[in-house]
Amino acid sequence: MTTPDQPSPVQGPTQSVSPDRVHRSPSALVAGVLLLGIAAWLGADALFVGHGRTPWLALAALLLAVPLVIAFTLRPAVLANDHRLRVRNPFRIIVLPWGTVAGFRSGYSNEVVVESGTKYQLWAVPVSLRARKRANRARLRQNREAGGAGGRTSLVPSGPTRAQTDQIMDDLDRLREARAEAVTSQGEVTVKWAYEIMAPAAAGAVLLAILLAVG
Repeated sequence: MTTPDQPSPVQGPTQSVSPDRVHRSPSALVAGVLLLGIAAWLGADALFVGHGRTPWLALAALLLAVPLVIAFTLRPAVLANDHRLRVRNPFRIIVLPWGTVAGFRSGYSNEVVVESGTKYQLWAVPVSLRARKRANRARLRQNREAGGAGGRTSLVPSGPTRAQTDQIMDDLDRLREARAEAVTSQGEVTVKWAYEIMAPAAAGAVLLAILLAVG
């Protein structure tokens, strides 16, 4: 789930280049590729073989569906380096210098919280309740085994018995604690809307609505 990425751009005159660590959801990537393949197959058939309004309906549906599939499967990513956290969600990119991050929260979703109290969901690091329960069972089993071997229950390191997404959140929080006071980790939170996703999806929705309205 974690892969090295190209170095991030220098953000200031005194800020050195720091390589990003990229966190993404493998299951979302697989689902996105499969859905795009199905859309290409069905869409091409309707565009080149369909009659009457069918090609236009297929074009409108593709304009609407393809950007949304990309937005919710292939696009989400969390990129962290020594200076900032960059959260790429379906329709926004949020850049948070470490000095502005107050912490992380994990419940039914994983979130980053800034000093002002604003929360941003980490779409690329989804919570798996099944994996979390499995990790908890493994931790309890290891504790019982350690207690039986030593005559008392000992604490087992959490790394091997943590759900993968929970481990990612731990790693991000440790990086925040280490870099929050650095001069190069100061700045303001910036939010950029993904118009390259929203514009074609909106155009497809409008075209589809018109075609359905005119019958």
